[in-house]
Amino acid sequence: MRQPLITVLIDTYNYGHFIEEAIESVFAQDFPLAEVEVLVVDDGSTDDTAERVKRYGSRIQYFYKQNGGQGSAFNFGFASARGEIVALLDADDYWLPGKLRRVVEAFQNRPAAGMVYHRMMEINSETKESSEAPFVPLEGYLPDKLSDLLQYFPYPTSCIAFRRSLLQQVLPIPEKLRVQADGYLGATMVFAAPVLGLPDFLATYRIHGKNLYYDNEDAVPLERRRERLDARRVIIEGTRGWLSSHGHDMESMAVRAYLDRWKLYLESDEFLIEAPGRVKYFRHLMKYIRCYRGQMSARLRMINYVNAVGALVVGYKHFHLLDKWRLALSHGWERRGS
Repeated sequence: MRQPLITVLIDTYNYGHFIEEAIESVFAQDFPLAEVEVLVVDDGSTDDTAERVKRYGSRIQYFYKQNGGQGSAFNFGFASARGEIVALLDADDYWLPGKLRRVVEAFQNRPAAGMVYHRMMEINSETKESSEAPFVPLEGYLPDKLSDLLQYFPYPTSCIAFRRSLLQQVLPIPEKLRVQADGYLGATMVFAAPVLGLPDFLATYRIHGKNLYYDNEDAVPLERRRERLDARRVIIEGTRGWLSSHGHDMESMAVRAYLDRWKLYLESDEFLIEAPGRVKYFRHLMKYIRCYRGQMSARLRMINYVNAVGALVVGYKHFHLLDKWRLALSHGWERRGS
């Protein structure tokens, strides 16, 4: 059997109503399909996913496994992948034209790169409104430049692809990760190899009510927030363990700052479930300043220090009032000066 250049790994669980669009977006790529293998790992779906996928016949390799979560589904798929490049696609998302061609070109032009990521559009399934997801294009071995490392955050499944030979260094994914297995891959891969961010919009992330992340954070159900929080803890634990076991200096500035930033995200997720007291939130804001102070201007540091002290007065739930008062005060000064 001919060795494929690319393995497309689609993970799914009860997304039969989406999966055909995901598969069709792969077959619609302007890239020779003879060089592509498509693997669908079904993590125990109970809907009509199997029937929909099997219509594609031999063009798809379909694997059904007992439900174990996204981490186990990815590990299963990686064990079967044969391509030099592995590109991931969630069954509820779809790729845009040119995706595979641009990703392959990026890997070919950067032989040392272990991961390529790119921009995506977000689309709301109900309103059909679209928006651009935040994106920072970075390139190289990020731990060598702390400012780049602290700007980086793992991107969603459908936006990442890996050189399989380097991907092996960060596997297996902790199987406790029922969701956000892509977060673990992105978190560890930046310490395993150089990465490359492409500014092109090459995927669409569909917001449909079962996502961990919404365009409106207030709309995220409590159950999803708890899932996200549990996953964040596993990612931090897994990343710390991987860094330690692979010889990274755990006291180095890069490692400490990187893990501190993950802890800040963890605390932010905790606060969405249970609001912190004033002192706890003050300490959180002070940790934020310590983590990012090297990337802040003197003026921004001062604003953050004022905010931290202000948190002791207004607390977490009313913290947004500080910006409102600051703007009102600023406008007042401007009127007096005119």
